[in-house]
Amino acid sequence: MLHSNITVFMPSVLTLTGIPGLESVQCWIGIPFCAMYLIAMIGNALLLLIIRSERSLHQPMYIFLAMLGATDIVLATSIMPKMLGVFWFHLPDINFDCCLFQMWLIHTFQCTESGILLAMAFDRYVAICYPLRYATIFTHQLVTQIGASVILRAAILVTPSLVLIKCGFQFYHTTVISHSYCEHMAIVKLAAGNIRVNKIYGLFVAFTVAGFDLTFITLSYIQIFITVFNLPQKEARLKAFNTCIAHICVFLQFYLLALFTSLTHRFGFHIPSWIHILFSSFYLLVPPFLNPLVYGIKTKQIRINVVKFCCVLYSVCGGLKTDGQHKHQLN
Repeated sequence: MLHSNITVFMPSVLTLTGIPGLESVQCWIGIPFCAMYLIAMIGNALLLLIIRSERSLHQPMYIFLAMLGATDIVLATSIMPKMLGVFWFHLPDINFDCCLFQMWLIHTFQCTESGILLAMAFDRYVAICYPLRYATIFTHQLVTQIGASVILRAAILVTPSLVLIKCGFQFYHTTVISHSYCEHMAIVKLAAGNIRVNKIYGLFVAFTVAGFDLTFITLSYIQIFITVFNLPQKEARLKAFNTCIAHICVFLQFYLLALFTSLTHRFGFHIPSWIHILFSSFYLLVPPFLNPLVYGIKTKQIRINVVKFCCVLYSVCGGLKTDGQHKHQLN
């Protein structure tokens, strides 16, 4: 980014460019993004509804899944309305404080999602490696404490980056953010000052969260695979492995996308900026889009309850239609 000698003092409004280089086709790019967002909202809301209404699903594994669904809803909603406003309605302006709040929401719930994936890995580790102690270890109190700790950890780690921007910079080279949403480094690069501390802290948070969570998730699944392959019966091995497939799929797509996005952002200097921005947008949208589909297909209990819910909904709609026709005939 080229900087001029002209600076802006404490800007009240920032401008999002969307995807630089693809402005002419942004309206078309918004269509698949909007479709993914709607599917993510419907899928995760249905997941939450089913887990809440079905008492047999009030177990730690499904409670963590509900937490993941709620996190996905917040994460996707924190970027999509404004992104579509830029793409479709040419509304690029965003209040400075709203931009910081969007940044805080995005990075806080990214960290939260990583923490929930770690909790889910630990849940499967205890369930498969120590099945007789599972009920005594994973009480509802522990699940609540884990959920609160994951959110608190994310908020505590991300909040200083917001404070560093708000209190550390007064002058900015420009008010134009070359991005489709308010991302930490995209905002920091606007500042007319020393941004080394912000860069170091951003890397510290990324390596702390990803390094810690990724390490323990990997160790958990290694131990799970060792235990599963040592089971004497083939049916038991298949059943145990099947309970982990959905978790592994979600875990892989989340961290592989995160790794690719991070590497291209920091080391892909010769990669066009529109590729960076497209992949960073996909990184935030793909997990909320895929998670309910993966769990809906691979988890038998959820699949059965989704079918049951659809049948009930169809019956209700059919009954309403029949009543309407009957009333029409009477008139």
